[in-house]
Amino acid sequence: MTQAGAELAQLVSLGADYDAQLAARWRVLPLFREDAPEARLKSLAPGIRLLVTSARVGVGAETLQVLPHLQAICSWGVGCDALPLEAARERQIVVSNTPDVLTECVADMAWGLLLASARQIPAGDRYARSGSWVAQGKFPLSTRVWGRRLGILGMGRIGEAIARRGQGFGMTTRYHNRRPRTDLPDYGYEPSLAELARWADFLVVACPGGAATRHLVDAPVLQALGPQGLLVNIARGSVVDESALIPMLQSGALGGAGLDVFEHEPGVPAGLAAVDRVALTPHAASSTRDTAGRMSQLVVDNLIAWQDQRHLLTPVA
Repeated sequence: MTQAGAELAQLVSLGADYDAQLAARWRVLPLFREDAPEARLKSLAPGIRLLVTSARVGVGAETLQVLPHLQAICSWGVGCDALPLEAARERQIVVSNTPDVLTECVADMAWGLLLASARQIPAGDRYARSGSWVAQGKFPLSTRVWGRRLGILGMGRIGEAIARRGQGFGMTTRYHNRRPRTDLPDYGYEPSLAELARWADFLVVACPGGAATRHLVDAPVLQALGPQGLLVNIARGSVVDESALIPMLQSGALGGAGLDVFEHEPGVPAGLAAVDRVALTPHAASSTRDTAGRMSQLVVDNLIAWQDQRHLLTPVA
C-alpha cells in the first residue's frame, strides 16, 4: 500500500511471496517500483520506521538523514560495506543482515570456480563447442587439484566452509585472518598474507569488503602466489587490486583466477574476459533458488522479531 501512512520502505524487492508477507503486516512503500524513489521517500519519510535493502543496494547517507523515525534496517545479503553502520549506531538504529543461510552455497561456488580455473573448464568447453577438438592431446595441460595447498583469506563462516571442502580433496589448509582461530586446530594460521600466498597453490578470498580490506590482495601478494598459483574471489571485488591482477594474468605471472566479484560491478573488464585461464561468474555465489528464498525469509523474520519483541535474529555486531 503506497500512501502517506507507510511504515516500511523497501529499496529492494524480496520476491513476490516475501513482499506479500510484508504487505500483509505493514503499510509498505515499495520504492523499487518508483521512478523517483528519493523524492517519494522524502515526501513520506516521517512515518517510516523500518527499511529493507540489500548488501548491493545499501543505504545512502542522504537516505538515512530523511528518515527521522527509522528504527531498523534489515538487509538481504551478508555484506555490510554499503550499510551506514556507524551512523546507525549513533542514532540507535538496529541493523540486520542474512548470514549463515548463504554460507554453503557461496562455499560451493568458491570450489566451482577453483575447479573451473584449475582444470580450465570454461576454456575446454569453448574448445569442444567450437570444433577445435580434432585430435586427442592438443588441449593444454591443466592444474591438479587433489592434495594441493589451500590458502584462505578470511576464516569466517564462509572461509571455514571452504576449508571443510578442502579436506575432501586431501588438501593442507592455512589461512590469514585478523586473529588466529583457536577452535580450528586442523588449519594453520599465517600472520602474513604474502607468505600465505607464497605457500599456497590456491588462494581463496573470503573476507569482508570495505575500506579495511580494499586492495588487500595487491601486486606483492599476487607475485607471491606466482605463475603456478590460482586466485579465487567470492568475497568483494574491492579486496583485489584489478589494476595489478589483469596484467599479471595476461603475462602469465599469475597462473589463473576464478572470480565471482569485481571492482566495478556490473560488468567485467575486457582484459579479464580475454584470458582463457580465468573462470568468471556474475556475482552469483549465493544465487540459488533455495538460498535466495531463505535469505528473503530471514529478512522478514528479522522485521517481525523487531516489531514484536524489539530484538533482531541476526543483528550486525
